[in-house]
Amino acid sequence: MDRGAVMTMTGGSRAARGADLLLTAIAAVSWAFLAMAGVAALGLHLLGADTAGSLGPMTAAVVVLAVGGSVTPSGSVEAFGLTGAGAHTTIDIAPLGVALVGALLLGWVFARSLRALGPSVGGAELAARAGAVVVLFLLILGALAWAGSSTVTFDGSGLGLPGASGGGGPGLEIPGLGDIGDIGGGLTDRLKDLADAKASVGFSVRTGPSLFGGLAWVLGVLLITLVSARRAPLPRGWEALHRGVRPAASALRAVLVLAVVAGLAAAAVAGASDGHPGRVAGAALLGAPNGVWLGVPLGLFVPLRGVASGSLLQVLPHPLDDLLRMRAGQDVSVARLAELEPGVWLLPMGCGLLMVTAGVLTAARTPRGTAGAVGFAGRCGLALGAATAVALPLLVLATRVKADASLSVLGIDAMGAGLELSGSAPAAALLGAVWGFVAGVAGGLLAYATGAAGRRAAPLARGAVAAGGGAYPDPAYLPGPYNPSPGYRPARAETNPYLRQPGDDPFSAPTQTSRSPLRPPPRPPRQPGYRYGSSPVPPPDEPPPPRGRG
Repeated sequence: MDRGAVMTMTGGSRAARGADLLLTAIAAVSWAFLAMAGVAALGLHLLGADTAGSLGPMTAAVVVLAVGGSVTPSGSVEAFGLTGAGAHTTIDIAPLGVALVGALLLGWVFARSLRALGPSVGGAELAARAGAVVVLFLLILGALAWAGSSTVTFDGSGLGLPGASGGGGPGLEIPGLGDIGDIGGGLTDRLKDLADAKASVGFSVRTGPSLFGGLAWVLGVLLITLVSARRAPLPRGWEALHRGVRPAASALRAVLVLAVVAGLAAAAVAGASDGHPGRVAGAALLGAPNGVWLGVPLGLFVPLRGVASGSLLQVLPHPLDDLLRMRAGQDVSVARLAELEPGVWLLPMGCGLLMVTAGVLTAARTPRGTAGAVGFAGRCGLALGAATAVALPLLVLATRVKADASLSVLGIDAMGAGLELSGSAPAAALLGAVWGFVAGVAGGLLAYATGAAGRRAAPLARGAVAAGGGAYPDPAYLPGPYNPSPGYRPARAETNPYLRQPGDDPFSAPTQTSRSPLRPPPRPPRQPGYRYGSSPVPPPDEPPPPRGRG
């Protein structure tokens, strides 16, 4: 083959790799954004947000918030033709229900594309594939930041104020806030005029901080995918991640997603008995991971600190609202909440069971090796402890809540609310290491005792890479005659017929065994007229001479 043909084939291979890289990035990013937009739009529609404004810009703003972006709201109230009121709001909370769907799809498509590259992938190619995903992700995020700006207008005539629909009375009834009565200053006498007021709340996406937050989000998703995708290849020299880190990381990821599914099921049960099931479903779609993943650190005794005031106290679950209503700056812990509601002690029990489940999954996905039960359980404990020490502070940071809102009408303060709830990241890292180690050891011992240890280990974790750089197919590593499962008893030399010496009685116990290969039998002696290799059957012997008569 000449040099030109070789260069043509090389160029064609590079072009194919480039096209595959681009298609993978397009598939991963597009599916992720489509899923996030669908969940955000459905959640906002179920909450009834589309009745006050356009659903498209609100959906774009929620998606930007979900991937670490920043949204700046602003508001004004115009009455009697004058601008007599202002509102300001600060919100620092991400709808993790939208973010979780996008992260799962993005990571799954990216890891699936790597599996087609073989048992290992070059560092340059891995960086190129990740870079293509990041660039395309930021381009689409920039477009959403441009589209995520709008104004939500509330018509005063639809607020049920006196004089608007024939109603009357001295009190002002706000859904969810109760009767706030006569605010003072003769305002109740002018509510009829306020019925013609026009209140508008606008919001806009901050492009620079949103792109920076989106960059951190997509890099974090890709890193978590590489650490937890057990069947995706890694660059050479990273083989230790297959056997030690990936089983624990994938197990922890699985139980956290399972906890969110349980939270959605609980929300479905609660919505069936609620008067507004659509609102419950919409809130669960957008924020179920926020509540569940906030409860996991709390159940593992990570200390939280909360401050709440105003109407936002009513959005907190019981007994957290009662605890924060007592005094500002309260330390939130399981013991403090149990003083108000003894049933809170079920939360640590559920979180402990969740960690033990992660330990059993870690043991089932970790190759057993030659170590005994104690050594195997220790390896599982160290791996899960390291993974939990990293994951628990990330949960604390992702579920922090900070909101502050105030609205003044004609110079009179009508609503004020604030909420801040955050945990200690260093304490979460320390407690995560302890909980992970204990759960990993317990799960390793349980899996070893039941024979489940190493049963679900991936081929790459079993050291399946061949010496020439290739890998055997997956069926080659399934239990069979050449690869006994860990539950079988070890082979015995005295029962193996291939280890017997010639002449041993096969129906009696052998007297001597040897593990060296058997020698072939000696060749037969040469016969006249026969040459080895000339014919598969030697010529027959000459017949005896005929006997004479008589």
